[in-house]
Amino acid sequence: MAFMAVLESDLRALSTEARRRHPAVKDAAEHAILKLRTLSSASEISLNDDIVRIFLMACEVKTVKLSVIGLSCLQKLISHDAVAPSVLNEILPTLKDHAEMSDENVQLKTLQTILIIFQSRLHPESEENMAQALGICLQLLENNRSSDSVRNTAAATFRQAVALVFEHVVLVESLPAEKFASGSYMSRTSSVTGDVSRSMNNSELENNFASRKSSLMRETTTTSGKLGLRLLEDLTALAAGGSACWLHVSSLQRTFALDILEFILSNYVVMFKILVPYEQVLRHQICSLLMTSLRTNYELEGEVGEPYFRRLVLRSVAHVIRLYSSSLITECEVFLSMLIKLTFLDLPLWHRILVLEILRGFCVEARTLRILFHNFDMNPKNTNVVEGMVKALARVVSSVQFLETSEESLAAVAGMFSSKAKGIEWSLDNDASNAAVLVASEAHAVSLAIEGLLGVVFTVASLTDEAVDAGELESPRCDYVPSAKCTGKTAVLCISMVDSLWLTILDALSLILSRSQGEAIVLEILKGYQAFTQACGVLHAIEPLNSFLASLCKFTINFPNEVDRKSGALLSPGSKRSDMISDQRDNIVLTPKNVQALRTLFNIAHRLHNVLGPSWVLVLETLSSLDRAIHSPHATTQEVSTSVPRLTTTSSGQYSDFSILSSLNSQLFESSALMNVSAVKSLLSALCQLSHQCMLDSSSGFGPSTSQKIGSISFSVERMISILVNNLHRVLPLWDQVVGHFLELADNSNQNLRNMALDALDQSICAVLGSEKSEDHTLSKSDDNSQELGSNETELRLLESAVISPLRVLYSSSQSIDVRAGSLKILLHVLERCGEKLRYSWPDILELLRSVADASEKDLVTLGFQSLRVIMNDGLSSIPPDYLNECIDVTGAYGAQKTELNISLTAIGLLWTTTDFIVKGLSHGPAEEKETDKMDGQNGEEQTDNISDDMNSRSPSVNMVSGDKLIVTVFSLLQKLGADERPEVRNSAIRTLFQILGGHGQKLSESMWEDCLWNYVFPTLDRVSHMAATSSKDEWQGKELGIRGGKAVHMLIHHSRNTAQKQWDETLVLVFSGIARLLRSFFPFLRNINNFWSGWESLLLIVKNSIFNGSKEVSLAAINCLQTTVLGHCSKGNFPMPYLVSVLDVYEVYIQKTPNYSTTIKVKQEVLLGLGELYVQAQRMFDNQMYTRLLAIIGLAIKQTVTKSDNCEDEFGHVHHLLRTVLEVLPMLCPAEHLSSMWVILLRELLQYLPGLDSPPQAEEEEAVEVSTSDRTPDVNAKIKSETPNGAASASVQKTEVLSPTSSSAREATLNIPSYLFAEKIIPVLVDLILQAPAVEKYIIFPEVIHSLGRSMTTRRDNPEGSLWRLAVKGFNRILVDDISKVPVGSEPDSKISKPARLRIWKEVADVYEIFLVGYCGRALPPNSLSPATLKDDESLEMTIVDILAEQILKSSIDAPSEILQRLVSTLDRCASRTCSLPVETVGLMPVHCSRFSLKCLQALFSLSSFREEEGNWSLTRSEVSKLVIMVLMMRCACILNRFLADEKDIGDRPLPTTRLEEVIFVLQELARIVIHFDTASVLPLHPHLRTILAEGNSNKQPHLLVLFPTLSELVVSREARVRELVKDLLKVIAKELTLEKAITIS
Repeated sequence: MAFMAVLESDLRALSTEARRRHPAVKDAAEHAILKLRTLSSASEISLNDDIVRIFLMACEVKTVKLSVIGLSCLQKLISHDAVAPSVLNEILPTLKDHAEMSDENVQLKTLQTILIIFQSRLHPESEENMAQALGICLQLLENNRSSDSVRNTAAATFRQAVALVFEHVVLVESLPAEKFASGSYMSRTSSVTGDVSRSMNNSELENNFASRKSSLMRETTTTSGKLGLRLLEDLTALAAGGSACWLHVSSLQRTFALDILEFILSNYVVMFKILVPYEQVLRHQICSLLMTSLRTNYELEGEVGEPYFRRLVLRSVAHVIRLYSSSLITECEVFLSMLIKLTFLDLPLWHRILVLEILRGFCVEARTLRILFHNFDMNPKNTNVVEGMVKALARVVSSVQFLETSEESLAAVAGMFSSKAKGIEWSLDNDASNAAVLVASEAHAVSLAIEGLLGVVFTVASLTDEAVDAGELESPRCDYVPSAKCTGKTAVLCISMVDSLWLTILDALSLILSRSQGEAIVLEILKGYQAFTQACGVLHAIEPLNSFLASLCKFTINFPNEVDRKSGALLSPGSKRSDMISDQRDNIVLTPKNVQALRTLFNIAHRLHNVLGPSWVLVLETLSSLDRAIHSPHATTQEVSTSVPRLTTTSSGQYSDFSILSSLNSQLFESSALMNVSAVKSLLSALCQLSHQCMLDSSSGFGPSTSQKIGSISFSVERMISILVNNLHRVLPLWDQVVGHFLELADNSNQNLRNMALDALDQSICAVLGSEKSEDHTLSKSDDNSQELGSNETELRLLESAVISPLRVLYSSSQSIDVRAGSLKILLHVLERCGEKLRYSWPDILELLRSVADASEKDLVTLGFQSLRVIMNDGLSSIPPDYLNECIDVTGAYGAQKTELNISLTAIGLLWTTTDFIVKGLSHGPAEEKETDKMDGQNGEEQTDNISDDMNSRSPSVNMVSGDKLIVTVFSLLQKLGADERPEVRNSAIRTLFQILGGHGQKLSESMWEDCLWNYVFPTLDRVSHMAATSSKDEWQGKELGIRGGKAVHMLIHHSRNTAQKQWDETLVLVFSGIARLLRSFFPFLRNINNFWSGWESLLLIVKNSIFNGSKEVSLAAINCLQTTVLGHCSKGNFPMPYLVSVLDVYEVYIQKTPNYSTTIKVKQEVLLGLGELYVQAQRMFDNQMYTRLLAIIGLAIKQTVTKSDNCEDEFGHVHHLLRTVLEVLPMLCPAEHLSSMWVILLRELLQYLPGLDSPPQAEEEEAVEVSTSDRTPDVNAKIKSETPNGAASASVQKTEVLSPTSSSAREATLNIPSYLFAEKIIPVLVDLILQAPAVEKYIIFPEVIHSLGRSMTTRRDNPEGSLWRLAVKGFNRILVDDISKVPVGSEPDSKISKPARLRIWKEVADVYEIFLVGYCGRALPPNSLSPATLKDDESLEMTIVDILAEQILKSSIDAPSEILQRLVSTLDRCASRTCSLPVETVGLMPVHCSRFSLKCLQALFSLSSFREEEGNWSLTRSEVSKLVIMVLMMRCACILNRFLADEKDIGDRPLPTTRLEEVIFVLQELARIVIHFDTASVLPLHPHLRTILAEGNSNKQPHLLVLFPTLSELVVSREARVRELVKDLLKVIAKELTLEKAITIS
C-alpha cells in the first residue's frame, strides 16, 4: 500500500507541474490517479499500460522537471515489477533521447534507469535492446560534453551492466556458481604465510572443479550466452584499439576496456572453463591482445605506455596464468618467459616492481605454483618456469649488495617488513626523482623478491603438509622408515621442488638474514627457514636439511674466536693477569636475531625430532653453546623494539630472554617422550658424540677452552638425563647407551667429570626406579589373573638388574675412593627414594653392602651403613621374605665391624627394628591367636608394643617357621655382640636382647621361650657375671691425645669405668635389668616352663654373689632384679611361696653376714627397703613365723648399726643412713589382719629403742588378754602345701631356727642403747603404729608404751635442749587424746580388756603426769641454756599438757578409779601450790614462766570445779572429779589468802611481790566467776542451816564463798585497793547467796 500511495503522490506532483503548460499531461495524470485507485497491487499495474504511458508522455515533453519526475516514477515501477516486458521497446528509445539532453540530472537519471532495467525482469534478451542499452552508457561515457560525474557514473554503470550480463549468462547457461578468485588482484596480508594459506584455500575449489571439467565443457550456448560472447568480442576489440561493431562504438579508452576484460577474466572463470566459444575467444583474441601489449621491444607511446595500462596488462596476464594455465599451456609458458625476461631488462623501476609483484603473487599462491611446477618444470618438454622465477627473484635479492645504497636499501627493506607487520601497506609513488623515493623503490623491489622466495618456501611447506594429510608422506611424529619411497603425486612434486630450488633459496635468504637487523624481516625469513627445513625433514631430503640447519645455526650464537681474544689481550700488555683472564672470558651478546634464530631452531627440532637422525649433532652443538651462554655471567641480550611480536622483555632485566630460551631448551628434550625409540637413540648417540669429542679435546689445564669443553660435556649429560626421565615408560632400550657413557665418564681422570658422572648416574637410577611403571607393577603384583603378569615381571627383573648393576661395577672395579663412595651414595639415594619399589635386585644390593662392611675405609663403611639403615627402618615391608635372613646377617656384620663404634650401636638398634617387623609378620600366622591367648591368660600385666603404625600397616605375612628362624638369627647375633670387647657394643646388644624379649615375649611360643632362656638369657648372665668377676682391675689410660712437656697427654676416663671390671659390671647391671623386666612381665608364664626352678636357683646364686661381692651398682641391680619380680606378682597371687622364701633367704643372709662398711650401706638400704616393699606386696602370704623372721632381720640391721657405729653421726645430730631407711620401712610393717598378734611383737620391738625400758611383766601380759590371739590368726602355713616347683623342696621353708625379736638374746642386744637421735625419730613412728593397732593388741602393750614415753619425757632434765622429751610429750598427748579420752559418754569399757589391765594403764598415766608435771614442768632452768623462742615453745607445750589433762581427760567419761583421779587432782594441786608455798622473801625471785605454770594449774582446778549449764556433759565421772577438786581448791584458796594476809603483816609498808599480788587477785577473780554444781556443793563443809537455805534457793549458786567467808572478811582491811574491791564484790555475792538482800528490802 505504501508503493501505491507513493505512486499517487508522484502523479499529483506530475499533474501540478504540467497544469499550466501541458494540460494534456495534467488530464492524463488525473485520469491515472482515478485509475490507480481502482488497482490494488503492482501486478495489476503491470497489466494496465495507462499508468506507464502517463510517465512516458511526461518524458516525451523533454522538460527537465517533467523528465526527472517521469524517469523517477519509471524506476519505481520497474523496480516493483509493475511494467510489462513489452514496454521495454518504448522505454529504451525514450532513455536514448534523454541521454542526448544536456541536463546532468536527466543524464544521471537515465543511467540509473538503465542499471535498474538490467537488474529487473526487463533485462534485455535481444541483441538490439542489449546493444541499445549498453550503447547509451558508452555514449555518455565517450561524450565530450558529459561532465565528470556523468562519465564516472556511466563507466560504473557499464561495468555493473557487464557484470549483470555475464551473471545472467552464468544463470541461463546453468554454470557452476564457484568463483576461483576475487574480482580484483589478491591483496597482501601482514605475512607471506597468510597469503599462502589463502591461496591454499582457493586451490581446493579449483581442484573440485578440475575433477569434473571434461564432463561439463560444451560447444553450444543460449541466446544470453551469445549476447555475452558478442559483448566479450567487442570489448576485446576495443581493448586492442579497434571498434565495436555490435555495440556500434568506434573507439573507447583501451585502459577502460582492458580493465573490464580483467574484471571478466578474474570473476567469470567458469564461462571460459565450460563454454568452448568463450575459451576460443580467450585463447585467440585475449591472449593475442595480452602478448602484444606485453612486448616492450618497441617504444611505448600514448596510453599503452602509461603505468596504469601496464599494470592492467600484467594483472590480466597474471589472471590468465593463475586461472587458465592448465588449458593454456603454451600461452602461459610464453607469458611466464616474458615476465622472467622482463626482470633482466633495463626497465623503469616502477615497471620492474609491477613485474615482481606479479611473480611474487605466483610464488605466494600454492595452487598456482603447484600447477606451474607440475605443468612446466616437471614436464621435460616445457621450460622450468618456476625455477626461472626463483632464480630471477634471487638475483634481485642478491643485487642489493652491489647497489651503491646497499645499507640504506636494506634498512628500507627492514622498514617495509616492519610496516607490513603493523598492517601498513607501502605503495609506490609515481614521482621517482627524489633520491629517497628511489631507495624506497629499490627496497620495494627487493622486499617483493624476498616475499616471493618466502612464498615458494611456504608453498613447499604447505604442499608437504598436504601430502602428509593425504597419506602420501609419513608424519614426522611417526616412526621414520628410511627405505620407504615416496610415490604420491604431491610428495613427488614437493621433492622435485626442493631438489631444484633449495640451493637458490638458501643463498638468497641467508644473504638477507646476515645483512638485515630488522626484527620483522628476520622473523619472516626465520619462518621461511623453519618451514623449508621442516619440509625437508618430512621429505627426507638430507642434504637440504643439513644445509639449512647449518646455515640457521650460524645465526644463533656468536662466540668470540681465539684471534679476537688474543688481540684483545694484546691491547693492554701492562694489565694484570686477572684482568687478562677476565678479558678472555666469553662476552656473549645475544641479538634479537640470535634469539629468534634459536627459537626457530627449537621449533624445527620439535617438529623433526623423529627424522633428524645424524643431523642432531648440528642442533646439539648450538644448544650446548646456548646452555653455556645461559649460565655465563658475561652473557647479555640486546633490547628490541615492540613493533612486532617478539620475545618479552621484563623490567627485571636482561635474563627474561635467557629464561625463556632455557625453558625452550629443556622442553625440547622433555618432548623426547613423543619420539620413537630409534629417534631417541639417535639423539642419545649425538649427545654421546658431542661429549666424546669434548672429552678428547679437553686437557688437564684450567684454561677457558677446558671449561667450555666440560660445560659441553655437562650439557650432554644433563640432556641425557632429561631424555631418560621423560622416557621412563620405555627406558630399557635406552638404559645401556646412557649408563655406558656415564660409566666411561666416571673412569675419567678429571675429578669434575667423575663427579658429574656420579651425579648423573644417581639421578638416572632414582628416576627409573621411581617411575610410574614400577608403581604400576607394585600395584598389579597381587593380580594373579593378569595375563601379562609373567612378562611384566620378567621385564621388571631385567630392568632392576640393569639399573643396579652399574653400582656394583663402580664399587668393585674402580680404584678411586671417591668413585666407590659415590656409588654408595647413589645406592643410598636409591633406597631412600625408591626402596619400596625394588623387587628382584635385593641380593645384589645386600651383597654389595656386606662387602662394604669389611672395608677398612671409615667413610665407605659409614655410607654403606646409611643404606642399610634405610633398608631396615623403611624398606623391610617391601623386601621379599626370602631375603630377610640375609638382611639380618648384613646388619650383624655391621654390628661386628670395628671401624666405627656408632655404626655398631646403630646396627644393634636395627636388629631390634627387624624383630619388631618379624613379630608383626608372625601375627598373620595361624598359631598367633593360640599362643597369644595362652600368654595373656597367665600374664596379667599390660605389655608394651614398640612396633610403629606404619610398619603395622605394611608388614607382609611371615609364616611361623621362617619367623622363628629369623628371630633365632637375631638372638644369636645379639648374643655374639653381647660378648664384644667394646663395652658400648655389648651393652647395647644385651639391652636390645632383653628389650626384644620384653616387648614381644607375649607373641613367642613356649618352645621359643625355652630356647631363649637356656640358650641366650641364662648363658648370657653366666658369661657376663664370670667376666665381671675375673676381669682386670687395673686402671686404663685413655686415648693418647698428644704430648705436652715431653709427656703423653691422655684422654680422661671417668672413674666409674676406668677398668675392665667396672665396665663388665655395667654390662652385668644391664643383664640384671633385662632379666628383671622379663620376670616382671612373664613370670607367671615362665615358671611353668620345664626346669625353670633350676634356672631360678642359678639366678639367685648369681644375685647373691653379686650382692656380696659386686660393686654397689651391681648389688643394687641384683636386688632390683628380685624386687621387681616380687613386687610385680605377689600382690596378684602369681608368686608362689617357695620363690618368696628364697628371696627372703637371700636378704637375711646378706643382713647377717655383711658388715656396715661405707660401700655396703647403700646396698643394705636397698635390702631393707626391699624387705618393706616385699611385705607390703606379699603380706597375705606371711604367717607369724615369717613375720617374726622379718622383724628379726630388721632388728638385726638396727642392732648392727647402733652397736657398731662410731656415733660420729650422733655427734653432728644426724641419724645413720641405715637407721633412716629403717624408719622408712617400719611404717610398712603394720601386721595384716591375720597377723594381729604380731602387733605386740612389733611395738615391743620398737620400744626397745627408747631410753630405760624395763623388762615387761609377762604375768600381767598374760592376764590382760582374755581372748587368745591364736584364735584370730589364720593358718597361713596352710598355703604352703605342694607348691614346691618342679618337685624341688625348699630348704628355706623348713627352717626351724628363727631369730625372734623378743628373745632374751635380742633384748640383751638392744637394751640401754644410748641413741637419743634414733629414739627421737622412732617415737612418731611408734605413736602412729599404736594408733593403728587393734584395740586388744594395743591395750596389751599400752602400759609399756606409756611408761616408755614417760621415761623419754624425763630426759628433759638431762637434755633440755633435746627434742626427745618434746616428741614424747606430743606423742603422749596424742595417744591419750585419740585413744583414751575419746570414749563415748556412758559407754562401757571394752569387754575384751580386763579391769587390771585398765587399772595398770591408768596407773601408768598417773605416774607419768605426776612425775613429769611435778618434777619437770614449771621449773627454773640454768641461765642462757635455751633461746627465748625455745623457752616460749616449751612453755606452750607445758600449758598444752595441763590443758589436755584438765579439759580432755578429767572432764571426760573415763573409767579411771577414784584413787587415780585423786592422784591426778593432787598433781595439779601440787603444781598450783608452788607460788604460795614460797616465802615472801624468795617468791619475787621466781621465774615468770614458773609462776605462769603455777597459775595455769590453779586455773585448771577452778575449771574442773566450775559448772556451766551450756556444757551439758555433767556425768558421774565429771561429778566425782568436781567433788574432789572443790575440796582441794578450797584448801588451796584459803592457803593463798592466808599467806597473803601473813605476808602483808610481815612486810609492813613495803610493797608485796608482784607474783604474790597477781596470785591473790587471780584467786579472788576466779572465786567470783565460778559457779559450782549442786552435787559439788554437797561436799562443802557448811553448817546444816546453810545447806537448808542453799537447798531452798537456786542450785547453781556460789556456796563455796561461804567456806572462805572468814578469810575474806579479814581481807577487807588489806592495803591493796584492788584486793579490797574484789573482796567487797565477793561479800556482796555471799549476801546474795544467803538471801540477805531480800531481808534488807523487806525491812
